[in-house]
Amino acid sequence: MPQFAKLLILLGIILILTGGIIYLVDKTPLGHLPGDIEIKGKNFRIYFPIISCIIISIILTIILNLFLRK
Repeated sequence: MPQFAKLLILLGIILILTGGIIYLVDKTPLGHLPGDIEIKGKNFRIYFPIISCIIISIILTIILNLFLRK
């Protein structure tokens, strides 16, 4: 039973962090950077956030390298 309680606490922390990240990312210009491709038509819209994905990838690589190095 204590392991189940720890799992629930961990899931709660993950949900809170995810919500905070979504809230903060909404206020940043990610997704609307120069280099992100947006094609608008009459009845459709296609969006390719290329530069945003590259920036997120670089940031995550740096963070994971800092925490997972031995």
